[in-house]
Amino acid sequence: MFDFKAILDKIVEFAMSAGVKLLISAVILIVGFKLTGFLVKKLKNRKVGAHTDETVRGFVVSFVSIALKVLIIVTVAAYLGVPMTSMVAVIGSAGVAIGLALQGGLSNIAGGLMIMIFRPFSVGDYISSSSGDGTVASIGIYHTTLVTPDCRRVVIPNSSLTSSTVTNYSAEPRRRVDLDFSASYGDDIDKVRAAILSVANGIPQVLKDPAAEVMVAEHSDSAVKYRVRAWCKGEDYWTVYFALQENVKRAFDEDGISIPFPQVDVHMVDEKAEK
Repeated sequence: MFDFKAILDKIVEFAMSAGVKLLISAVILIVGFKLTGFLVKKLKNRKVGAHTDETVRGFVVSFVSIALKVLIIVTVAAYLGVPMTSMVAVIGSAGVAIGLALQGGLSNIAGGLMIMIFRPFSVGDYISSSSGDGTVASIGIYHTTLVTPDCRRVVIPNSSLTSSTVTNYSAEPRRRVDLDFSASYGDDIDKVRAAILSVANGIPQVLKDPAAEVMVAEHSDSAVKYRVRAWCKGEDYWTVYFALQENVKRAFDEDGISIPFPQVDVHMVDEKAEK
């Protein structure tokens, strides 16, 4: 006959020992994850490491969060008695399998590292790429977040940014505004040039050095096109752009300079008269 009392004692003993271990493991996981979250919040705080570049801060925060969580899980597994050699073998095998399945994710991590090393752009820069345009809000391990001028949030995989052309509009302190304006062939060139230059030089955000310039850009079918080039600070680009558009039209109206509509000359031939 089975000794039910002995079997029950064994079950209770196992439950007590295993239950304590499981309880302690759960506490380690909960406390560890809570501490990780607290540390991540501290790292995100602008007052902590105020001299650290915002771009580097975002990447480091993402990396530290993942690394600490993996370390906590490995610690709990070791406490539960899982052999480290077996664990390393399992992690290695799982890493290979996950790596093959998540090649895109790994390429995003590699892309994030390349952005950190080569610094084609930083947090706060306005960039343009095939995946979207906007101000860089954060750079993480997997993706970069942009905020568009109309306050839309665009999340772009890092691999997309490192494998395509990216235009950084904030890399240089100055930008040049290039605009074309049309005037009729009957208007004096010097008069038109003077009117456009007067407008450009009258905009406070336009820099005096280098000075704004106006040249004849094209003889089109219906008008002469004049091109203005005005320099300004990067953050003043759109202010200057729209001010030129509006004020040049006002100046043309005041000076009697006409902006011709596209026109075509049609010559009628009287076939009867020719006969």
